[in-house]
Amino acid sequence: MARSIAPDHGKKRRAILRKAAAFFAENGFDRSSMSQLATACGVSKALIYHYYDSKDALLFDIVHDHLAALLQVIRDVDQSGPDKQANLRALVHAILDAYRDADAEHQVQTEAMKSLPPQQREKLAELQREMVRIVSEALRAVTPDLYNAHPEKLRPVTMSLFGMLNWFYMWHRPGKGMSREEYADLATDLVLRGVTGL
Repeated sequence: MARSIAPDHGKKRRAILRKAAAFFAENGFDRSSMSQLATACGVSKALIYHYYDSKDALLFDIVHDHLAALLQVIRDVDQSGPDKQANLRALVHAILDAYRDADAEHQVQTEAMKSLPPQQREKLAELQREMVRIVSEALRAVTPDLYNAHPEKLRPVTMSLFGMLNWFYMWHRPGKGMSREEYADLATDLVLRGVTGL
């Protein structure tokens, strides 16, 4: 008979993921052991292994949960309004806001995803490609004539926008300088004004 799942299984799993993301971000995935992680989490190694049978499985869930949540945020942004620039701005704000409490997860995704087996990396890449597709369509909607005439420019502009957002956590310090919201506007303006100049 299969063992029943405890009512707080999901809550404990999420807590392990959050603590593991912070631990891997600070210490490096390759240099971290499950024993060290258990100590950092204040639990036994046996409990960690109750939820995850390997460090790779734990890493995959950290990155998958992070990307899946981000993709859902992106999908939820209404892009049906007539003001396409406002639609893009709302999308940029939503992405940067979704990063607010996910610096560790984002860092682990950036630095450690390459440690996963190819099949798992491909599953994560599918989520990333869908995010890129949605943002690309929002950019295309702002200046469709430009991208119809020069389709080769759409991906570089899209990835440049993601680059501005993805590295925000590296230099931003809450309460110092530009706010998250102000930077979202700045990144949007840089893209919009740059694109119109193309």
